[in-house]
Amino acid sequence: MNKGLNLLGLAQRAGKLVSGEQTVLKNIRQKQATLVLVCSDASDNTKKNISDKCRFYNVTYKEAFSSEELSHALGKKRFVCALLDDGFTKRMVEILES
Repeated sequence: MNKGLNLLGLAQRAGKLVSGEQTVLKNIRQKQATLVLVCSDASDNTKKNISDKCRFYNVTYKEAFSSEELSHALGKKRFVCALLDDGFTKRMVEILES
């Protein structure tokens, strides 16, 4: 498992990560989400819905990992998750861009 997936597991245990499309959309609308990650194999409709909402609310959006990798890291079947903490977001962006 790579550093990014390990960081997601750590953020989840710290209570700084939400997952699931409706929960993530709710946190984007409430301006709590700082980074949204969507799986590369998510449906086009899901990607468009999430990316449009992120663009409107000025939230960083990244496509990363497969649903299998994300689901394994979080312990449940998921296609989308959001970080709620600036520190976790900064580190995740560093990992994804390296």
